[in-house]
Amino acid sequence: MDIAHGLATVDLLSVGELPAEGYLVAELQTSGDFHGEDRSAWEETEEQYEADRDGLSERLTGRWGLPHLVSLASTLERSMAGEDIPEPWASLSGHVPDLHLWQLPGTPRWIALGISQWDADLPLQLLLVVTETDPP
Repeated sequence: MDIAHGLATVDLLSVGELPAEGYLVAELQTSGDFHGEDRSAWEETEEQYEADRDGLSERLTGRWGLPHLVSLASTLERSMAGEDIPEPWASLSGHVPDLHLWQLPGTPRWIALGISQWDADLPLQLLLVVTETDPP
């Protein structure tokens, strides 16, 4: 991933209008699928996506300070147990294990970076989330 492109996308979406749903989820990067591939191809791609997320996260740390490192495992468990979890957190918890999360200073807006991992055969995605809904 091109870090400059990722930063430009963060800049654009972090200050723009949010849709009626109250959040945006943007794909910064999407791999090909892994159907029929050996596990090593998926693992190599996952490592690259983590490095890309971490590189972008370092740049955002320079702007907004250290991110909160948030696991969504308990959010998924609570959702599956019937608790009403607000979006985008409920949906994200089903395929994004953890997030790098910042609250923009002086605003109610949250910015998150995470890697979507639906299934080992499906593409990986580096996601940017923008919302004013507090994380659960």
